[in-house]
Amino acid sequence: MEKVKIIKERLKTAQSHQKSYLDVRCRDLEFKEDDWRIGQVAYKLELPPEMSMVHPVFHVSMLRKVVGDPSSIVPVETIEVNKELSYEEVPVSILDRQVQKLRNKEITSMKVLRRNQQVDEATWEAEDEMKKKYPHLFE
Repeated sequence: MEKVKIIKERLKTAQSHQKSYLDVRCRDLEFKEDDWRIGQVAYKLELPPEMSMVHPVFHVSMLRKVVGDPSSIVPVETIEVNKELSYEEVPVSILDRQVQKLRNKEITSMKVLRRNQQVDEATWEAEDEMKKKYPHLFE
């Protein structure tokens, strides 16, 4: 019984600490007056015509204040979004090439820069796959 009392006291202490931490960190979400309030937890945003395929009502937990690098913002009109709300990232150029030597074969990889990407976002792709999909890059 003694150990049970000690455990209960420690649980109450831990819960109290967590509650006080949450109370300090928790704050109400606020948005601009331009946004349309649908209810206590949803906002209807005015989206540009290019984004007409996106549903304009969002739960407040989905919305975040953006603090970032302005150079990483891509204009919406340059991205062609299809009906599945996705877009094809077309490779623009090859930045680098490397060969990995294994015991019996060599694997060639290429660092590919895609449209709407920064140089530091370029990815390594297999050369043979790139030649099949995008032969114009090798001409």
